[in-house]
Amino acid sequence: MLDVLIIGGGPAGVSCALIIGSALKKPYAEGKQVAILTHQKASALQDGLYNNAYGIAPGTLGATLMETSLEHLQQQYPEVTQLPNEKVMNITGTAGNYTVTTNKNTYTAKIVVVATGSAPASAIEGLEGYTEPHKKALPEKNRIQLRNNDHLVTEGLYVAGTLAGQRSQLAISAGSGASVGTDILTLWNNGKPTQSHDSVRK
Repeated sequence: MLDVLIIGGGPAGVSCALIIGSALKKPYAEGKQVAILTHQKASALQDGLYNNAYGIAPGTLGATLMETSLEHLQQQYPEVTQLPNEKVMNITGTAGNYTVTTNKNTYTAKIVVVATGSAPASAIEGLEGYTEPHKKALPEKNRIQLRNNDHLVTEGLYVAGTLAGQRSQLAISAGSGASVGTDILTLWNNGKPTQSHDSVRK
């Protein structure tokens, strides 16, 4: 069984994976099993051109970021298992024992993070009871979100990015995923507020 399964290879999902991956050698996270389903063909990122995102060189293409972010994750935190080319069909279960079924496999996880975007086509069976119209998108776009309290949908089930009701700005979506990552680290660290920072200071 996985400790965390992240669904979605866009900015929110990968940012969440990076934060968690960076802490997996900490005592409170030692031995935790984490995976990310990176299938994200419908991501708006693939059509993006970024001139106004913090830390990203002007003119960077979203399609490039989709590739380099996963390479970054693999190089820095290979302990996070990447599961490509699988589309999630449904999620069942409760905290500590979720079952995620894709078009190819079935996974069990204690915690699930859903970061698949807000297009109705990204809706996953089993989450219908949490789905509502997106509160920060134009009504004519027919976007959806999952009801949540600071990214927590229900115990053990988190949502990140636009599906959490965030705007589609790259920095906002990435920050949403990072926020979920730190919430999970805090949970593992017995509720002690926890971040994972690197530093050049001695």
